[in-house]
Amino acid sequence: MIPSILIVEDDLTFSTMLKTWLGKKGFDVETAGACAKARKLISSKEYSLILSDLRLPDQDGMQLLTWMRELDIDTPFIMMTSYGEIQNAVTAMKLGATDYVKKPIQPDELLRKINEALESPVAPKASKKQEHTKQSPTDQYQNNFLEGESEAARQLYSYVNLVAPTQMSVLINGASGTGKEYVAHRIHQLSKRSEKPFIAIDCGSIPKELAASEFFGHVKGSFTGALSDKVGAFEEANGGTLFLDEIGNLSYEVQVQLLRALQERKIRRIGSTKEIEVDVRLICATNENLKEAILKGNFREDLYHRINEFTLRMPSLKERQEDILLFANFFLDLANKELGKELIGFDTKASTILQEYEWPGNLRQLKNIVKRATLLAKGEFITPLELGEELNEQENAGSNQTIISSSLNKEETEKQLIINALRQTANNKSKAAVLLGIDRKTLYNKLKHYNIPQ
Repeated sequence: MIPSILIVEDDLTFSTMLKTWLGKKGFDVETAGACAKARKLISSKEYSLILSDLRLPDQDGMQLLTWMRELDIDTPFIMMTSYGEIQNAVTAMKLGATDYVKKPIQPDELLRKINEALESPVAPKASKKQEHTKQSPTDQYQNNFLEGESEAARQLYSYVNLVAPTQMSVLINGASGTGKEYVAHRIHQLSKRSEKPFIAIDCGSIPKELAASEFFGHVKGSFTGALSDKVGAFEEANGGTLFLDEIGNLSYEVQVQLLRALQERKIRRIGSTKEIEVDVRLICATNENLKEAILKGNFREDLYHRINEFTLRMPSLKERQEDILLFANFFLDLANKELGKELIGFDTKASTILQEYEWPGNLRQLKNIVKRATLLAKGEFITPLELGEELNEQENAGSNQTIISSSLNKEETEKQLIINALRQTANNKSKAAVLLGIDRKTLYNKLKHYNIPQ
């Protein structure tokens, strides 16, 4: 049976182009230029997939999606959105969209997402409680992270995909909180060792006198406190991957022992004469400049070359501007689950603050702030009040104006902002007021002033 697609798009030229191109790819395609026509078509015929623009002349794509899900129409739904509307695309995912694609459309990407949506099981009826459908269920650790869609993220993970299938040792450089351990996990998952153990060691938290025992293990009675035999990290990771976080914190003596184990591929437990052959792939991470540490005599140059067959640089969050709201909403989903809450997202002012903040603590700081804000929030949206003093202080230092207040002298702009907020919230005045950063009374006054139908 030929898959049928309904394109909901008011740009006739673009809609016709898409219809022709998808028709050549083997799909049965129809088009609708507005929500009203789309509803009639969806009510009278069953489609394999809906491809809808976010902005439409009568309503918007999210209202069409909400209408479908309320009627238990679980047809896969892909939202088309411009770059500046990523926040709305994320909201659409929470309302039950299968995926979204950014304009200008990349044909290969669109075709891939259409095929993925058609191949995936039909999702159940969506609600505010629905989980983010783009998360892969195959790995618990991966479900707790998001790779991002910025150019910096795409470049990073293209390198990850390139080096993962090899046996090369990898050194991950990056500031604290940038997600170095996730990248190490991802390399392991994509490697030929994925079915074997992944063992992580935080070198910064190991006391100097216990480091050798942590790496190589010990036998009972080999030193004071050795009350039983202990298997070290090398043995635990045998056949798999050993991840050493903050390797620059290791003492010089332990560096020598580590180098010997890597060169000989053999280890010996403390207190034992028996050598054990080990086969591990080493991934290391650091937030230090190891070349400077070598010059200062704090890190062995021969060990540096052994662990650094391939280097990955983790971009800071401020270098990934396009990813900030994606991560914020992702962490909001996690916090909702953990705290038993049902927040929908961030209001306009809070979104602006998140995007303009410097994020010295990177993703870890963002995750903590979103979790705290989720706990404090009393409404359905996180506002600047819940983001905390530090973020608001920076905002106040730059500009004290909200999107609405900065447009007070531009009446047409303000009118359009109000109309967009009402569309986004399905004409819910309370939610629209929150998004705009004003109270309900002010919103009603402005509706009257601009003759916007209520």
